[in-house]
Parts: sequence; C-alpha cells; structure tokens
Amino acid sequence: MKNIHIIALLNIVAFSLVSFTNFTESAKYKCMIQMTNYTGEGAYIVISLLNPEGDYVETLNVKGDDDEWYNTIESWWDYYGKRRPDIDAITGATISGGERAISVIEIDNDKLDKGYKLRFETAVEDQEYYESDVEFELTSETVKSKVEGKGFIRYIRMMPQ
Repeated sequence: MKNIHIIALLNIVAFSLVSFTNFTESAKYKCMIQMTNYTGEGAYIVISLLNPEGDYVETLNVKGDDDEWYNTIESWWDYYGKRRPDIDAITGATISGGERAISVIEIDNDKLDKGYKLRFETAVEDQEYYESDVEFELTSETVKSKVEGKGFIRYIRMMPQ
C-alpha cells in the first residue's frame, strides 16, 4: 500500500513539472557560408539572433576558436564580452578567402515570421570589420534562401535540415 502512495505522489510531481514547463520547438538549418576571394588571414564569423528591436538574443555559431580575437567582432563583443557566457556554438577554425564552410544552426520556431533577424559579423586581422556582413529577417522563406554578403562573405545559403 505504501508503494502505491509513493507512485501516485511521483506521478503528481511529474505531471506538475510537465504542466508548467514551456517547451519551445526548434528546427535545424544547414548554413553554407561562401567567402569572397580576399587575401590575408581567415575571417572570424559570428552568427547571432537579433530580436525585432535589433538587440542580441543569442549566439548561434562562431567560426574562430581563439578567444583572443573575439573583441575584433566589435558589436557582438559589446554584447558577449560583458557577460562572457559559455558558448557551445564555437565550431572551429576561421574561414579564409575563397573558402566555404557549412554549419548547422538551430533556431526556435517561434522566432520565424516575428521580426527576428540573423546577423553574420565578420572580422579579419589587420583588415576590416563588418558588423552586418549579412543580415536578414527570419521568415519562412529566408530560411531556405541565398543572401548576398557586403564584406568578406560572398553569400550565405540556408536550407532546412
């Protein structure tokens, strides 16, 4: 009899936890970054999610694993550097001129068609910094499109995975 009471209590606790938990579904997207044919060091690239007001919400991906150079990605550094949260989106080396890289990024479905944006910031040692090398609104259409860059990025191509 005692076991039945314990099981009933555990079921109530489990139901309560699930009832008050907000589950947000997300989707994964392949993101191919094609660089222009520039000369010099590899580019540090940060992909960020911005809210409709243009404020940083989340770092989705970082190309470049030497944190000594993160401050060269100035706007993102103003957001990230003050708080220094752990970033689990660091995916390795920088990308050099003419190269391409494919990353998988995860975006919460409730961000689509709500005014949120993706921003790709780039910086290359002893060269320029592009705050919005690529920036576009997250819509059902743009997450499966090609978007031209303005700096070191020639274009990015998004594709639902």
